Amino acid sequence: MPIGQKSAIDLADAKPVIETPRVREQLERLLAHPLFANSKRYPALLAYAVEQTLLGNAAELKERSIGVEVFGRSPTYDANSDPVVRITAGEVRKRLTQYYYDPAHRGELLLELPTGSYVPLFREPERFQMPEPPIAAIQAAGEVAPAAPSRLWRLRWVVATSVVAMVVLAGTVGMLTGLRYHNEPPPLSNIDRFWGPVTSSVNPTTFCLGEPAKNIDVGSINSLDTVVTNPKPEPLYFRLHYSGNLALADVITLTRTVAALASRHKAFRVVPASEASFGQLREGPFVLIGAFDNIWTLRVTQNLRFGFESKDGVALLVDRKSSTKTTWATAWDLPYQKLSRDYAIVARIHDKTTGQPVIIAAGISEEGTEAAGEILYNPEYLNSLLAKAPRDWEEKNMEAVIETQVIEGHPGPPNILAVETW
Repeated sequence: MPIGQKSAIDLADAKPVIETPRVREQLERLLAHPLFANSKRYPALLAYAVEQTLLGNAAELKERSIGVEVFGRSPTYDANSDPVVRITAGEVRKRLTQYYYDPAHRGELLLELPTGSYVPLFREPERFQMPEPPIAAIQAAGEVAPAAPSRLWRLRWVVATSVVAMVVLAGTVGMLTGLRYHNEPPPLSNIDRFWGPVTSSVNPTTFCLGEPAKNIDVGSINSLDTVVTNPKPEPLYFRLHYSGNLALADVITLTRTVAALASRHKAFRVVPASEASFGQLREGPFVLIGAFDNIWTLRVTQNLRFGFESKDGVALLVDRKSSTKTTWATAWDLPYQKLSRDYAIVARIHDKTTGQPVIIAAGISEEGTEAAGEILYNPEYLNSLLAKAPRDWEEKNMEAVIETQVIEGHPGPPNILAVETW
């Protein structure tokens, strides 16, 4: 019986147990939830995996086929350098866990994406079963207990009583041991270590966002006190979606990176670049988000190896130390939906001018900024950067150039092109 017609298959035991309409109904419920509705990648992968399984194509759910069919990758793309399917599947698993953890969804049909597989499982929610009451309780309730309980029933009762006693004993021993010894704190993650210079400061951190609505004169980056505007600035060809006076990608990056401080209850403030004074940035660590829409990013990176410049109205990311002065630029001759790549800088430095630690996530365009921000909060991406850094990177300044493939206006995983430490 084809499962696409009558029933879904629980792949754990290959038995038709759940009607397909119920699976599709639960899928719609999941996709409408904010955990999935606010993204494009996660619902796309989940919906594709479920529908293909219902159609009997579970055997075809491989990383490469999903990359091609769901994320528009070439059939010959390198899945190792572009792990978009693995990363998205991991996020889908986390979101499914969050969804079903909510008591409001406890009675719903379970959709699971097992680790190491892209084939979803469907099963009924587990029902809570009351333990069998002891004989004394049955008698007290007016029931007639058997004169001679079976040997199996006696064995169950003895085992249950023993388990309870062991749990109580273990808890008591653990509590007494805890009074004498303190557990060693878990080792710091690379995310914690990377953000260490910022999170260890006793002063508030300033998040400084770019403002595409402002006319920034790139030639005025040496002015430290105020942002100089020019009614007719040099036209720089970079694309930014607006969210009020801010770039939408900058806001997205802010919401992701600010978690490094919020989770530690560290004070921070958010200011647009035009309102961030030199005096403010000297008060504590700061995080710069955005490039050509953020005058402070242009100022801080002007003396670094990798920085932003413009030539003939084209926005560039440049390597100032290369003999040929390597440059990277977006392919603006392509239609928006077909834009192939964007470039960005990720940096963690001690700025000599302000005397403060600085973290930078800045792309030529918005996709680059968003991809750079992913390195600052996603352990997998950060680890790929640190793999190209020396072992003592924590004690050094660090700056990296990343590339991201852009499909239909959405950045793919960041790819590390160059790293400089000093």
